[in-house]
Amino acid sequence: MAKKGDKRKLIGLVSEETGERIYYTTKNTMNTPEKLSLRKYSRRLRKHIWFTETKKNLGRNEVKPKK
Repeated sequence: MAKKGDKRKLIGLVSEETGERIYYTTKNTMNTPEKLSLRKYSRRLRKHIWFTETKKNLGRNEVKPKK
């Protein structure tokens, strides 16, 4: 379970060419506030392509407002 003051957020990586979201990772938002871009392997295209960060909202990282 995550610690109370944890700064790491869960993010999804989306392919720039195909739009598929197959990689998920965490990043420290204090150290890297800009969008993350990694070169990863795409199984569909069978080559390495660029994947960029997108928001992955599972309800784990954000506090929901009480009604």
